[in-house]
Amino acid sequence: QQASNIETYQERKLQRVWLDEVTATSRHYVDRLFDPDPQKVLQGVIDMKNAVIGNNKQKANLIVLGAVPRLLYLLQQSSSSVELRIECSVVLGSLAMGTENNIKSLVDCQIIPALLQGLLCSDLVFIEACLRCLRTVFISPVTPVQLLYTDVTVIPHLMSLLSHSQRTQEYITQIFSHCCKTPEHQTILFNHGAIQNIAPLLISPSYKVQMQALKCCSVLAYENTQVSTTLVNVLVDGELLSQVLVRMMQRDKPVEMQLTSAKCLTYMCHAGQSPENSGHQHKTFVFNGNISQQTLPCLVRMCSKEHLLEVRVEGAETLAYLIEPDVELQRIASTTDHLVAMLADYFKYPSSVSAITDIKRLDHDLKHAHELRQAAFKLYASLGSNDEDIRKKVKSPVCCLLFIWNLTFYVYLLYVCILSLLAFP
Repeated sequence: QQASNIETYQERKLQRVWLDEVTATSRHYVDRLFDPDPQKVLQGVIDMKNAVIGNNKQKANLIVLGAVPRLLYLLQQSSSSVELRIECSVVLGSLAMGTENNIKSLVDCQIIPALLQGLLCSDLVFIEACLRCLRTVFISPVTPVQLLYTDVTVIPHLMSLLSHSQRTQEYITQIFSHCCKTPEHQTILFNHGAIQNIAPLLISPSYKVQMQALKCCSVLAYENTQVSTTLVNVLVDGELLSQVLVRMMQRDKPVEMQLTSAKCLTYMCHAGQSPENSGHQHKTFVFNGNISQQTLPCLVRMCSKEHLLEVRVEGAETLAYLIEPDVELQRIASTTDHLVAMLADYFKYPSSVSAITDIKRLDHDLKHAHELRQAAFKLYASLGSNDEDIRKKVKSPVCCLLFIWNLTFYVYLLYVCILSLLAFP
């Protein structure tokens, strides 16, 4: 016991020494930011950039020691060289890739207004660096998205930057996607020409730009009749946007692109069913092949067990959303690729005990098991919401699955308990 106490004491002592060394090193980095020699300041920022890569402890120390206000000051000074301002934005972006507390500290230090101000600079590389950092900050769930809309000049300026480079296109569309959370946000972006500026990016030679533009169109169209009606009629290089989306759903495209394209068309279709829209126009859109022959089968494919669990969840939920108000689509879905039987696989997670070789696999399956079941029940509900024949087809497997799920749920709880007990001597 005494030997154990001595060993613990020595470990704590070594840990304190190590922490003191890390803190001293961090303080040295911050002190160099105040050097009167601009070249030494630049080198200090570059060294800081290299030091924080993949080191959350170092990032936290630098934030606590006051590096962020100084970096923002240097970034905003017109007397700072462009190279220094770029390096400052890179370091700030790296700090933003740390913990959520890091993001909160950066936001509290007014990083967003400083970076938005940096977008007024004429240097494209600096603009791209600021946008990359803004993107990192805004995709965090702890960042208030309303900060993007505080200054009414920001959105039109971002729209004007879309034509500058593929990087500006990627970062700006990703920012819009993450910051479009309400109908008011949709309206602001729409009124400033989001559709006209972003739709052409769907045929960009850059896959990253295509995907971010696709996601942006998707969030803009979600339950928004005005946006969806515009998207249905918009032309992209002389071709209807809906046809561009259909091409993106082809089997040879990446799964992410297929699924996101299907979601976008789903939202366009769903919003088109509102009372404000012409029923005839909607029916034409649904049954001209875009929805009934392309989007719906694509979403059914996404439910297949060959895909990742996350994809299957999103595919089933989107399909449920698509067919919910339309009995014809429900009938088509119920006979497509044995969908009703396919959903039975959604209840086979966590994987069978004999197939699980490590606790990480079990954790992954447990994490998504609830989401899979929830998505399956949503889709079952949509399938059987209007047609009695479909309801009969769905009723039997659902009852069986409820029994099986309740049984296996307790088996897996027992299995987790056993694994936990075996983890300790």
